[in-house]
Amino acid sequence: MKYLLIRADDLGYSEGVNCGIAATVAAGLVRSVGVMTNMPAVVHGLGLLHGHSLCLGQHTNICVGRPLTDPSRIPSLCTPEGEFKPSRAYREAAKAGQDFVVLEEIIEEIEAQYRQFKALTGWEPGYFEGHAVASANFFKGLEIVAQRHGLPYFAMGRPGEAVTFRHTQVYAYMPRDFKAYEADPFTGVQDAVAHAHEGACDLMVFHPGYIDAYLLDHSTMTTPRVREAAMLCRPEVRAWLEQQDIQLVTYNDLT
Repeated sequence: MKYLLIRADDLGYSEGVNCGIAATVAAGLVRSVGVMTNMPAVVHGLGLLHGHSLCLGQHTNICVGRPLTDPSRIPSLCTPEGEFKPSRAYREAAKAGQDFVVLEEIIEEIEAQYRQFKALTGWEPGYFEGHAVASANFFKGLEIVAQRHGLPYFAMGRPGEAVTFRHTQVYAYMPRDFKAYEADPFTGVQDAVAHAHEGACDLMVFHPGYIDAYLLDHSTMTTPRVREAAMLCRPEVRAWLEQQDIQLVTYNDLT
């Protein structure tokens, strides 16, 4: 048997992103959703998803918005204005072979976002992972907090390399042809299914959303979100997947 996990990230990023994710959930293909618990729009996003049977995960965010921890307690993560340092700062540090994240500080913020997840949803996260930045101390902090609370940590692996989640091998899909994918993300779905791994799970991470002012001001990922949202809402995409020899799953289904 082959399995495909379709995940939508960034619930809470902005109301436009929330509306795009909610549309894909209503269309039936997205059943695993990553929640940014520090963002002001997270309550709006969770409200839009109310009543749907979903696997909600903690999409731990340290590069957009304000932290849940007092910024003075986690200065390595924040700008002087008390906002998280942007993902650009992490990319520049990685290029220089540096990691400015202080482990004790990142653990404190991860813990705060975990507590907020439980307060907002009433549940433990169905999976536990991190958003958008490359930092060894960030990943180490996620592992420590996950072990501390017995959380199902999902470590994003390199393209082509499997990550073990519980006892299931999971392969994160990366488009082979980014130009074709950006024009129509369905080409990526077709490619992922064509190259799915027998006896394992293939993961496709999407960032569906609609453009609003906050997204324009804070993210370089705009048009691709709209195209992914449109594709995931197309009835013919769902119909095509139902005809394939592959089973759609969530993190809750992986044992």
